[in-house]
Amino acid sequence: MKIWVIIPAYNESQELARVLDELKQENLSVLVVDDGSEDDTYQIATDKADHAIKNEKNLGKGMSLKKGIKYLLKNADFDYVFTMDADGQHSPFDVKQFLFQAQQGENFVVGNRMNDPSGMPKLRVFINNLMSWVISHQAHQKIPDTQCGFRLIRRDVLERIQINANKFEIESEIIIKASRLGIKIKSIPVKSIYFKNRESKIRPFVDTVRFVRFMFRLRNEKSRTI
Repeated sequence: MKIWVIIPAYNESQELARVLDELKQENLSVLVVDDGSEDDTYQIATDKADHAIKNEKNLGKGMSLKKGIKYLLKNADFDYVFTMDADGQHSPFDVKQFLFQAQQGENFVVGNRMNDPSGMPKLRVFINNLMSWVISHQAHQKIPDTQCGFRLIRRDVLERIQINANKFEIESEIIIKASRLGIKIKSIPVKSIYFKNRESKIRPFVDTVRFVRFMFRLRNEKSRTI
């Protein structure tokens, strides 16, 4: 089973090296998409990842993930893609749980931090629960943590989905569009890792407004295809 990991990264030199070193222990190929970082993120990626791509300017997480997925679909032979964050909030040691699910034939596996969201800011817990309820309703299946970017997705699922989102709403878009294809989404518990005194790139109000607009666009998109 051939697997690639895609890590979008923006100014993550503080944690990226450790994440990549830990992934090496799992013998996974890693592609880092540097989203226009101003620190040493790209240099670390070129030194430690199997391949690195650099955006000339900051384009957003969604655009970076799309770029990484498109690159691998065109240039790599693989069965599954992992997506995970560069900031250390996803533990590479949880990878084995995902690999076990792949061996069981699962097509789409999402991490679930909500069983024990220790350290997650209360506002984030509330927004995650609200968005997960909305997305689960749209997907017609229960997904406890739709905003978790720690995922394992089979290649043929990605080949059938057109991704349009450029920002954080990409996680929701992929889930909804996979669900519309009849894909069952499996959730598994993962560690919730948060660091004190680190500024989150999530902007609760702005990203919630963007999420609402995204849902309207997605609903209109579905209506045009029926």
